[in-house]
Amino acid sequence: MKLLITGTSRGIGKSIAQKLLDEGHEVIGTSRSTDTPFPSNQNYTHIKCDLAKPEELEKLKSFFKGDETPEVLINNAGMFAEAQFDISDEDWLENWDKTLQVNLRSAALISKWALNAWTKAGIEGRLINISSRAGYRGDTGEYASYAASKGGMVAFTKSIARSFGKHGITAYTIAPGFVDTDMAQGSIEVYGADYLTKDLALDSIAPPEQIANIVSLLSEGKLTHATGQTFHVNSGSYLI
Repeated sequence: MKLLITGTSRGIGKSIAQKLLDEGHEVIGTSRSTDTPFPSNQNYTHIKCDLAKPEELEKLKSFFKGDETPEVLINNAGMFAEAQFDISDEDWLENWDKTLQVNLRSAALISKWALNAWTKAGIEGRLINISSRAGYRGDTGEYASYAASKGGMVAFTKSIARSFGKHGITAYTIAPGFVDTDMAQGSIEVYGADYLTKDLALDSIAPPEQIANIVSLLSEGKLTHATGQTFHVNSGSYLI
């Protein structure tokens, strides 16, 4: 199986790629850096691609034009940058534009390429979008653009599931809460460990391997009748 995953340099994306490589799959990964996270794995192809720059997205379009189209697309890459409501309109909108470009617009465009390729070739593709609990419960005001972008990703995924299911194409969202990555460690350094766990039903945040396990299951096409659904992995910080 061939998969394309955005944002594989660290955190959730790297854990997903590692899981799929361990299972023997062929993985195409992206990041803003030229450094590959898996230099010794011949099943991994690394593409430098900054999703904030629309012109760089064209590097990925070619993967959906030939006979070697990935059967699975995992939109994982994202950004998380604060913008207080009391800053200038120009700075506030700059944050919104960049956040929506990275977290939503780029994912939607790559998905469009994949969907068109799959329907043309008769491939029963799987689309997996990594959203966030913020897309459901919201976030604090300074991260409103992040929450909005992740909420948009959820709605987009549902639309794909409803529109392309008759082609055998399925689409899913995973909505993590805090995950034990370097990003979470940065929050711990600023706010303390209690800040991350105080609203949880469990006494720890989720390991990224649990996200990777769900992605692996969905990628193999074992949950086709769950198309359009969101899988919430948030240690019980909210329950739906």
